[in-house]
Amino acid sequence: MRPRTVEALVLGLAAAVGAAAFASAWIAAHGEASLGWVPWAALLAALFGVAHVAVRRFAPLADPMLFPLAALLCALGLTFVHRIDPEAGRRQFVWVAVGLAVFVLVLAVLRRDVRGLERFKYLFGLSAVVLLALPSMPGVGERINGVKLWIQIGPLHIQPGEVAKLFLVIFLAAYLREKRESLASGRLKDLGPLLVVWGAAMLVLVQTSDLGSALLTFGIFLAMLYVATGRALFVAVGFALFLAGAAVLHAAIGRVQQRVTVWLEPWTEDKVACALNGQFELRQNCDSYQLVKSLYSIANGGYGGTGIGRGTFETVQGTPLIPYLETDFIYSAIAQELGLVGAAAVLLVYLALVGRGFRVALAAQDGFSKLLAAGLAFGLALQTFIIVGGTLRLVPLTGITLPFMSYGGSSVVANFALLALLLLVSHRAAAARR
Repeated sequence: MRPRTVEALVLGLAAAVGAAAFASAWIAAHGEASLGWVPWAALLAALFGVAHVAVRRFAPLADPMLFPLAALLCALGLTFVHRIDPEAGRRQFVWVAVGLAVFVLVLAVLRRDVRGLERFKYLFGLSAVVLLALPSMPGVGERINGVKLWIQIGPLHIQPGEVAKLFLVIFLAAYLREKRESLASGRLKDLGPLLVVWGAAMLVLVQTSDLGSALLTFGIFLAMLYVATGRALFVAVGFALFLAGAAVLHAAIGRVQQRVTVWLEPWTEDKVACALNGQFELRQNCDSYQLVKSLYSIANGGYGGTGIGRGTFETVQGTPLIPYLETDFIYSAIAQELGLVGAAAVLLVYLALVGRGFRVALAAQDGFSKLLAAGLAFGLALQTFIIVGGTLRLVPLTGITLPFMSYGGSSVVANFALLALLLLVSHRAAAARR
């Protein structure tokens, strides 16, 4: 069976699952078996169909599972965002449409050869640093929830760091492809430009308190350096530097201390100083309130879940039990309504998506494409681990999003661009084997 035929069939199944989930949430919210959900489901299916036609046109030999897996996550994410906050759900629907438009645009522009990006590696590296620095510039950035990660353009709040992460991966892939032999042989002076761009990005991320993105960027850097050189020494030194840097940040930045304390001791029997308001309260009622409520939400789901649309996310007064549920803690909402089985199934979808991404990297015929696909796939995997791990209290909480599922326009647009790049690399690898 041809790849695009397989993609169409699996995409249809993903759209059907998404439609069923949205119908369940809609009916539960309205208390009757109305058909108000049908136009939304039909429009989303149509958008997926247009994107599928674009893949068929511009990357006909690409991996047939990448887009359907991402579409399934996107459809489920839209369902939960709309179920938590209908107004946010409508905005997210618009952002998904924009993301799919960018997806088609990337496919069309780079259809001849994705390696064309390699010629502009320093431009991508510089642009990444500038984009990361924009929110911290006076009069440009906007502080939301204690951190300056956004800029406002008219009515829109844009997080340029999401695009910057893509640009950094492109820069790293191009530079490491060019210098991989000298780096593998121990010629450390070639690390100079690499460390300058990467170090500048890390400094900006720490300065803006975007610690989740800093961890993600550091992990991608080490992974791509290892893939390019095969030298475990770089990873060992990098890990040692990470531990040293983490210790320094913990000692110097109060926000880091707070995150670690909340992670290690979310519950207290005695009242402690609350970093949020300066009062003395039980930590579970203040600094760790979100995490504790998230853990209760997950436990409330049990094995089979409460059912889509039947979870408890608000008090009787209508205030949210978990602030920023649709962004930072959407996985706890998924775990409550789908249960352990459904939450594990979502992780399996991510695992399959990442696995197909690494498969694309292994199949790539040139160094740049191989490093690009590996960096994108690893970044997707690490970002998922960081946010899900924070929700489950495996690692300290950070403010990054769950790819394709959390509310956030910049994130969903960047992730669809990432997906388009993987498809283009996959198509070129398959064409080279013919």
